[in-house]
Amino acid sequence: MRQVKLWMRAAILFICGASIFTSCTNDDDPVTPPTDEVETQLQKMTLREKVGQLFYVRPECLDTTIHFNLVSTIDHSADDIKKIKLQAVNGTMQGVNEKYPVGGIILYAHNIEDEAQLARFISQIRTLNGSPLLCIDEEGGRVARIGNNENFQVEKFESMGAIGATGDPQNAYHCGNTIGAYLRRYGFDIDFAPVADVNTNPENIVIGARAFSDDPAVAAPMVVNYLQGLKDAGVTGCIKHFPGHGDTKADTHYGYAQSLKTWEQMKDCEMITFKAGIQWGTQLIMTAHIATPNVTGSDIPATMSSVILQDKLRGELGYQNIIITDAMEMGAITKQYTNGEAAVGTLQAGADIVLGPQNFVEAFDAVVKAVEDGRLSEQRIDQSVRRILKLKRQIGR
Repeated sequence: MRQVKLWMRAAILFICGASIFTSCTNDDDPVTPPTDEVETQLQKMTLREKVGQLFYVRPECLDTTIHFNLVSTIDHSADDIKKIKLQAVNGTMQGVNEKYPVGGIILYAHNIEDEAQLARFISQIRTLNGSPLLCIDEEGGRVARIGNNENFQVEKFESMGAIGATGDPQNAYHCGNTIGAYLRRYGFDIDFAPVADVNTNPENIVIGARAFSDDPAVAAPMVVNYLQGLKDAGVTGCIKHFPGHGDTKADTHYGYAQSLKTWEQMKDCEMITFKAGIQWGTQLIMTAHIATPNVTGSDIPATMSSVILQDKLRGELGYQNIIITDAMEMGAITKQYTNGEAAVGTLQAGADIVLGPQNFVEAFDAVVKAVEDGRLSEQRIDQSVRRILKLKRQIGR
C-alpha cells in the first residue's frame, strides 16, 4: 500500500511539473513553436500583412494628401492637422490601406467631435485592412481626449497627482474603471494609460501631475489599481514611459531629453512602479524617447536601445508582453532619424509596435526592405506579430 501511495505521489508531481513547464513555454522558442490559433493565423500571413500589424498610427497617416509637422506648437499638435479635423475614413485612406494594412489606429482630440460622429468613425475604422485596434490617450486630467470634450458627459478627474495625494489606491481604481467604462462604451480597445513615471524632478515640464506621485511606494499601487479598473471595464491599459520620464527637464515632443540616473538608481525608484505593473500582468509597456547615458553608455533614445528594451526590460525584469514605442513623430526621434531609420531601428532594438510614425508609408516600406535585405529577419517580425495577435484574440478582435 505504501508503494502505491509513493507511486501516486510521484505521478502527481510529474504531471504538475509538466504543466508548470508547459505554462512557461516561450512563444518565441524556435524549437517548439506554438501550435495554437495564433500560430496558425501567423503562418497564413504575407510579409506585408505581418509588417502592418507592427504599426499603430493616427488616421491622418493613411491619407497621403495630408502633410504635417507635429513639433511646431507648444501643445504638441500642429495647427494644420487640427484644422483638417479628420473625422471619417475617406477614399484616399481606403486606397492607401489596401496596400498598407495597419494593426491599430489612435485617435486624438481633433478626430473626435461628439458621440454620433465617433460611433460612425469607429465603425468605418473597423472595416480597414489589418483589423486595427482602436487606441486613445485617456489618462484623466489634462490628457483626456474625450473627458476634456464638452460634447461628452463623462466624469472628469483633476489629475493623477491629485489621486495619488489621497493615498487611497481605490481612487485610482475608480478613475481607471470609470474611464475604461466609457471608452468601452464608445468602442475603444486600448487606453495608453496609466503613467507609471515617478515625478521626482520638480523642473519636469512633460510629466508633472500626470504621475501619481514622486514616491514610488505611493505610485506603484496606484498604477496597479488603475490597470485593474480598466481591465474590469473591458479595456486594455498600457503603462508608460519606460524606463521613466519623471526625472527629466526637457520634453521629448520637441527634442533631446535625458535622465542621468544609473540603473541601480532607477531600480530604487522608477523600476518599482514598472515592476509592479509587470507583476500585475500589464499587456503593454510604452517606451520613452529619453536618453539614459549612464545605463546604455550612449545618447541613443531608450526607444531604440537594445540595452533598455532587451537587456533590462525583457532580460532583467522578465517582461514578455508587448513593447510599444511612444509616438515616433516626436522631435526626439524626427530630429535624429528618418522615418525608415527610426522604424527599423526600434524593431531591431526589440520593440513590437511602432506608434505614430511621421510618415507611415515610408516607415512601412523601410521595414519591408529591411526584411528583404536581411537587416531584420522575418523570424524577428514573427516574434512581435505573435504577441500582437495574442492580444487581439484576448480583446476579441
